[in-house]
Amino acid sequence: MSIVRKARFGTAPASPRNQAARRQQGIGLIELVVFIVVVAIAVSGILAVMSSTTAASADPVVRKQLVAVAEGLLEEIVAQPFTWCDPDDANFLSAAGPGDCAISAEGIGPETGETRSGPSFFDNVNDYQGFAMNGIRGPDGSAVAGLGDLSATVAVSQDGASFGLAAAAALKIDVTVTGRGEVYVLTGYRFRHSPNAGG
Repeated sequence: MSIVRKARFGTAPASPRNQAARRQQGIGLIELVVFIVVVAIAVSGILAVMSSTTAASADPVVRKQLVAVAEGLLEEIVAQPFTWCDPDDANFLSAAGPGDCAISAEGIGPETGETRSGPSFFDNVNDYQGFAMNGIRGPDGSAVAGLGDLSATVAVSQDGASFGLAAAAALKIDVTVTGRGEVYVLTGYRFRHSPNAGG
């Protein structure tokens, strides 16, 4: 009886050690360069976002300071009387129109010698027309710490017509605060609702 053997040609099966070596060959130069480029783009994008976020995070502090100054000044202005006559006038509480004033009717702008910090003080809303200060100061003229680099201006104008009233029935007050690369404008209105009460 003869035995027939079939011969196989080709490579011998790889040993387990050779198979592991082939699997651990690593990455090539091209793959490494592509990886570095992708990581660099991702990191630069993240840094750009962080940079803009950090730069913008300082803005709310500056904006809050400007808003606080504008609100404080507007509140001070609207708390003043809005009357036909100057509060120094004898008919201050009884005048029903500008013709009833003993001396002269209030006009837009301060009377001669009146200032915000005295000795003759602003005593009517319209006296603040044209008021400006470089470096924020309190009503007594004292500088407010940390706000010396801000400035504020006030514009007061008759604006009753915007509400279907006589022009002199309402005043529009624009307070503009500027500084640290920001400008903030706050607008308020004062109506002549009770002129004989001084308010």
